Amino acid sequence: MHTKEYIAERFRQLQDDICRQLEAVDGGGVFLEDNWIRPEGGGGRSRVIEGKTIEKGGVMFSAVYGPLPETIAKSMQLPPTDFFATGVSIVIHPHSPMAPIIHMNVRYFETGTGRWWFGGGIDLTPHYVVPDDARFFHGQLKSVCHRFHPEYYPDFKRQADDYFFLKHRNETRGIGGIFFDYLDDKTGPSQEELFNFAMAVGETFAPVYVNLLHRAAGRPWSEREKRWQMLRRGRYVEFHLVWDRGTKFGLETNGRVESILMSMPPVASWIYNYQPEPGSAEAETLISLRKGVEWA
Repeated sequence: MHTKEYIAERFRQLQDDICRQLEAVDGGGVFLEDNWIRPEGGGGRSRVIEGKTIEKGGVMFSAVYGPLPETIAKSMQLPPTDFFATGVSIVIHPHSPMAPIIHMNVRYFETGTGRWWFGGGIDLTPHYVVPDDARFFHGQLKSVCHRFHPEYYPDFKRQADDYFFLKHRNETRGIGGIFFDYLDDKTGPSQEELFNFAMAVGETFAPVYVNLLHRAAGRPWSEREKRWQMLRRGRYVEFHLVWDRGTKFGLETNGRVESILMSMPPVASWIYNYQPEPGSAEAETLISLRKGVEWA
């Protein structure tokens, strides 16, 4: 069984590797690093890039510990206890509206009661849904999941559809991906197997997104597409501030606000009761933002 220190160090190395690959594909931007300490225990290493291809991107590592707030302990059906949490969290907002927003997170959680589990996932939020891109993205996730268990992809895809959903809009945040939580030895595999799966998900992120950025590089766009991008970014903000559990957990455990809200786009907009023109690319994208679409 791995120690929490070993898992944290491997996640730290994952952050390094992902940052190197993103700097290479951006072609000009360099990550700025900000190390921080959490007064109650632990801290993190936040890295943000503003480049030629990536308008704003963050690759965050943290390893924090201390007393688990009572409200969170109750929501997890735990007695009063200490906790240790470590992980890597990423959100990338590209300049081009023809390239997608992407999110990835892998994390490990341990409590003083002896419980531990892994969580995480990857999901894609295109401003314009491109079916070939969607099939590629889900195909890659299906492949990595099938290396570990045949039920992982259908199960975790369904969980992503359910989780990345704006109930007040009745639309998915994007085309989904995979989402998993509370994976422990009670679910069957050993800690070693689950750690290897979490790392495989993390290592899948950069090659997949680099491929998607290359695909989008030659697609033309105009001010119309840019306005639509701003509206879709607004939906992204709504999800994080209203529904995202990670945002709430970070704020409730006195996490670093700048790192927690790193996922926010640099610019977004809201237009009252905006309705895309029927038959337009924007309208077609909205049709795809629903649960249960089988891309792979």
